[in-house]
Amino acid sequence: MTTRILMIVTSCNWMGNTDKPTGLWAEELAVPYYTLIDAGASVVIASTAGGKTPIDPGSVKALGENEPAVERMLADMALQAKLENTIPILDLNPEDFDAIFFPGGHGTMWDLPADRCVKAAVEYAFGKGKFIASVCHGAAGLVSAIRSDGLPMVHGKRVNSFTDSEEREVGLAGVVPFMLESRLRELGGIFVGGDNWHAFAIRDGQLITGQNPQSSAKVAEILLDAIGIDVCEWN
Repeated sequence: MTTRILMIVTSCNWMGNTDKPTGLWAEELAVPYYTLIDAGASVVIASTAGGKTPIDPGSVKALGENEPAVERMLADMALQAKLENTIPILDLNPEDFDAIFFPGGHGTMWDLPADRCVKAAVEYAFGKGKFIASVCHGAAGLVSAIRSDGLPMVHGKRVNSFTDSEEREVGLAGVVPFMLESRLRELGGIFVGGDNWHAFAIRDGQLITGQNPQSSAKVAEILLDAIGIDVCEWN
């Protein structure tokens, strides 16, 4: 039976009320997407609003200048069609999926935390023992979820995300609606991070979280291992 992954991306293309464009970070979708489908999983791409997901212009260079997974994404008409026509989360049943995966991009900071369908999907998955993975700012999709005991889902869990230090380094600490590392800590998460811009990911039970774009492959590989797909089978 094919493993089905629900990949939830942002629909937000501007950083709040600023003139700064944002959206999905290309590498954080492309690397996990191909890691998962090349291993035999099926990936459905959904977003908060449905339709076209914006791609952060800072994450895509001219053709021939991107890292291999992004080049593959740009040439992949089937994936491009999915990104042009993402499914509204409201139209999907979380029962149909084995795991949820949140790619990042700063857009996630504005729409994922407030979206009731994101919250419901994550809470359902957690309650059913399914895996929930995120890369970088994708962890914004975790911050509103509450467990059956009334505590935040991340409470007492080892978690990771784009760090406050990295946010300050890119000059957006005063632009984002909240600092993601700090929010996870405030919710009772046990934040475990790596050095800035180095690949780092951690699993605590059902939760698999990675720090930055460089961590995209690591998160997908940990998810495959958790599901029971041996990385050695497809490398």
